[in-house]
Amino acid sequence: MDETNYPIERRYVAVRSNTRPGTRLITGCPAFLVAHDTGNPGAGADAHFRYFDTLRNRTASAHVFIDDKRILEIIPTGTGDQAAEKAWHVIRNVTTDNERFGYDANDAALGVELCYGGGIDFKAAYGRYVWYLAFCCRKWELDPSAHIVTHRQLDPMRKQDCEQSLAWGGKSFAELIADVRKAMAASSFSLPGQPASAPALPQPTKPQPQLPKLLQEIGDFLIVSYIQPARHFMLFAGDKAAAAHYERLAANVRGAAAGLSLPKSNCQEIIYNWLSPAWYKAKAEGRDPAKYHVMAEALRACAGIPAS
Repeated sequence: MDETNYPIERRYVAVRSNTRPGTRLITGCPAFLVAHDTGNPGAGADAHFRYFDTLRNRTASAHVFIDDKRILEIIPTGTGDQAAEKAWHVIRNVTTDNERFGYDANDAALGVELCYGGGIDFKAAYGRYVWYLAFCCRKWELDPSAHIVTHRQLDPMRKQDCEQSLAWGGKSFAELIADVRKAMAASSFSLPGQPASAPALPQPTKPQPQLPKLLQEIGDFLIVSYIQPARHFMLFAGDKAAAAHYERLAANVRGAAAGLSLPKSNCQEIIYNWLSPAWYKAKAEGRDPAKYHVMAEALRACAGIPAS
């Protein structure tokens, strides 16, 4: 695959309730990525921008369209100066996203569309698609195996993307994930505006002495109360990739107690999946919810996130 950097174009559609509601993702940064294809062979990124910029008779959109010539963001993703916003890229009555990630995809994920077919050079489009997914994973410290999901996996009764376009180009989803990992590991992979020869971005477990350690009792509570049960559930469900994600999450929490920085995505995941719901539940039941706020602030401190 081509490991050179590609420019990201940002040309946003107008704010309109059925395409770009203009509200931020509830997770702040994207919590996961949904790999789509357009299902519209031969139509490139520009064509889809024009379509969604004037669409009025149905509710639908996605954040990014990638063809053989450009990576075009039509709704803010957080890769630029504007915070990530919602798009309507997964139907709301699907529950797989909530069960797997704890969020509705429209509220917490980027929708990344691959343009294919017709006169579109698949190899060139695929190279950009892989690079963009790798860029997002590196930027927000996401694990491709755990945090990239296809539209078909979320809505298997109705959707075939992005597996259908990958198959059209002789690729599989497993190969896509492997290629994303390869791009993340490549020494020439860098963020836009950063020279290709720049040092690799720090890994999530790199020590950050200026950040405070997580109290051991907080780490133990989070692992025993939330992370281990989630891992056991995924093992029982046969989802080894998700179980492995929770193993890494527990390891990162232990690392934070040892003085290593906590990945921001891990901090947000724990707060939004568990601590925030626990706070609201305790408050509704008349119990003191303060301990959940204290734990959330401790996690933010370990991840270098400003206090809420």
